[in-house]
This record gives sequence, C-alpha cells and structure tokens, in this order.
Amino acid sequence: MAQLIDGKQISKQIKDELKIEVQKLKEQGTGICLAVVQVGEDPASTVYVNNKKKACAYIGIESRAYELPETTSEEELVSLVEELNQDDSVNGILVQLPLPEHINEDRIIRTISPDKDVDGFHPVSVGRLWIGEKGFLSCTPAGIIQLLKRSGISIEGKECVIIGRSNIVGKPMAALLLRENGTVTIAHSRTRNLAEITRRADILIVAIGKERFITSEYVKDGAVVIDVGMHRDSENHLCGDVDFKDVEPRVSAITPVPGGVGPMTIAMLMNNCVETARR
Repeated sequence: MAQLIDGKQISKQIKDELKIEVQKLKEQGTGICLAVVQVGEDPASTVYVNNKKKACAYIGIESRAYELPETTSEEELVSLVEELNQDDSVNGILVQLPLPEHINEDRIIRTISPDKDVDGFHPVSVGRLWIGEKGFLSCTPAGIIQLLKRSGISIEGKECVIIGRSNIVGKPMAALLLRENGTVTIAHSRTRNLAEITRRADILIVAIGKERFITSEYVKDGAVVIDVGMHRDSENHLCGDVDFKDVEPRVSAITPVPGGVGPMTIAMLMNNCVETARR
C-alpha cells in the first residue's frame, strides 16, 4: 500500500507555522499586505482568488482586492501595478492569470517589482532561483519540495524525472530539485521513448495537462509519484495527469487529486508573502 502524501494536512501545518510567525511580526509592529488583482470574471480565477483571500485571513495578513472589468486596458493594468509597486503599505502583488486576450501577460509580469513578486514569475525571480540566490520561489514547485521533505522522502542523490517544461512548474521544479542535490531529467512533448526515461525515476513529477496519461507502464516499482494535473473527467470527477488506480499499487508514495499538490501552492504563496516581511 503506497504512502498517500496528504497536501491538505501538510499545507495546514505550514499555514499554522506562518500564523504564529505573522503574530510575532505584528507584535514587533510589522504588518503584511498582499494586493490581489483580478481582471474579468473567469470562474476558475474567482475560486483561486477567494481561496487566496481565505488563506490570508487565516494566517493574519491583510489582502487587498482589485477586481477590474474584462474591458480594462493593458495600460490601465500597468498603471495600477506601478502604483502598487510604489505603495509602501503593500508587501506583495499578485495578478491572477490568465488575463484577457487583449492584455500581454509577459508585460504585466515584468511590470511587477521583483521585490513584491510573490508568485515568483518575474525574470529576476527566475534568475535568482537558477543561480541559487535568495528570492521568491515559484509556489507549486516550492510546495512539492515541502511535500517531499515533510513526508520523509529524501531527494539527495535520487533520479528525478519531471514531465513538462512550463515556466510555472517544469523549469523551476528542475532548479529546486538540483538545489536539493537530485539528479534531474526534464521530459516533454517531444521526448522520445518517454516510458524508458520515466521508469528510471525514483521521484516522478507529472505536469503535462493530460487526463490520466501516466499509467503503471511509465513508473518503476517503489517510485514516488507527484501529480500536478487537475481535470474533470467525463463523469465530472476531479482527476490528475496520473491514472491513480493503476499506478498506486506499484509505487511507494503518491499524491492524490484533489488534496495533493493543489493546497500546497497557496501555502507557499503565503510563505512568500511572509518572506517579504522577514527581509
């Protein structure tokens, strides 16, 4: 029976630790404020934004919501972000993605000050990560590192395979695993003989956006499997990129969907917000 890596429980541990730290900072006269900007009314984005506000309230930091209409221009959004950069009462800025098609996401990400970039998406944040400097870590990959560490799973010396090369998960995940002395391979849509590569993995991290794509033939016995995917199947059930029922009997540890990686992303966002005050 595989160890079930419980992201809900581990994320609660992290938020409880942050709650104590935030209280101590308040007693020293240091408050923390996160500005959350949402453009339009995408239902999934609204759910994510509400979850972020709840997490802020739970650990004791202020969240300031900027809910802008779908028709907001790119220049108007840039202007708001620049105002928030200059506002000393705001520690962190989060612009909820995706943005409407008429707004250039890359320009908005680059407009956020690297010192307030709690998502860890700014090129300066990415550069700091790759050269090992202190900076804001991408929340999902940072959450996966915490899932592994707090579940007693060592990374050092392990063969780690990531499927997916996105800027949000795959690439920063590789940098963080290298930082923990893992041996890292990134596979992607152009990789040949994928199953041969994934069967080498002691730790397999799957972030490809394809429902139940990874079956037991891709996984070696006793591996640790982290599933970053989130889908609704034909019966409206939530599932991941990994075929859980097929893979679980072969592995030593696995994340469920839901309740695995998802809760960790928001916990690590909260950690980045607190990091602004630690500095």
